[in-house]
Amino acid sequence: MYQHILVATDGSKLSERAIDQAIGLARALKARVTALHVIRPWRAVAPGEVMVAFPESEYRKGAEAAAARYVSVAEDLALERGVFCETTWVEHDYPWEAILSTAEARGCDLIVMASHGRKGLAALLIGSETQKVLAQSKVPVLVCR
Repeated sequence: MYQHILVATDGSKLSERAIDQAIGLARALKARVTALHVIRPWRAVAPGEVMVAFPESEYRKGAEAAAARYVSVAEDLALERGVFCETTWVEHDYPWEAILSTAEARGCDLIVMASHGRKGLAALLIGSETQKVLAQSKVPVLVCR
């Protein structure tokens, strides 16, 4: 069945539930896991003093620290359950593209991720990374809610 599961996390409680499902499934199938967090690139939203007060280097340092915390949830749970788990984070404008390219590059045969279940105008305006992964993935996707 599945041998290498990619689990995407954004640090939310729903993502932690997806991690739990991915690790549990990996344990049952004797598969390995790669935990991924996608960092959005730094963007200046206001010119001048705000940019100086919050430089890109500080953003990157904070974003990488957060990414390490998010993927460590999977790493710790996998260790506890005896599942091999690698962790990574990448910087990309479009998380769904980063998820798909990481899955392909690492030879993953299943993607596990959460869906935040936004509806109506919020879903239309914000978009759904999960929906984009579902629409474009060449491998199965397990969506946790």
